[in-house]
Amino acid sequence: MIALVQRVAEAKVAVGGETVGVIGRGILALVGVERGDTEAEADRLCQKIASFRMFEDDAGRMNRSLTDIGGELLAVPQFTLAADTNSGTRASFSAAAAPAEAERLFFYFVELLKAKNRVATGKFGADMKVSLVNDGPVTFWLQVAPPGKS
Repeated sequence: MIALVQRVAEAKVAVGGETVGVIGRGILALVGVERGDTEAEADRLCQKIASFRMFEDDAGRMNRSLTDIGGELLAVPQFTLAADTNSGTRASFSAAAAPAEAERLFFYFVELLKAKNRVATGKFGADMKVSLVNDGPVTFWLQVAPPGKS
């Protein structure tokens, strides 16, 4: 599983002109599910996002996590993160999980995060418009893979 995480002052996602998810200070996570991912990868990615130190402490160092600051998370499903862009000028999505499996794992991941944080989501499979105020900017690529896959 892959997440492109951005530290935000605020973020929202809209579908068809209607806001479906909105957060204040926290993390916008664009989440991709790859073929072969399981609950184990969702568990690890959830833990990594919740505990990843990307918020500043009193000394101005990135020593605080989403959980530490009581921040919010906006999770947006994005299958294009699983794209293979190594050849040609068109992406291949053969590494992306099948839509039904990706949706299942995305919402499993969201439910795990809801145990400790306020979480909003985009709409799976929809054409979404994402707006954010990136704080920093601070952006990280987090990826966990099944055993034997790098």
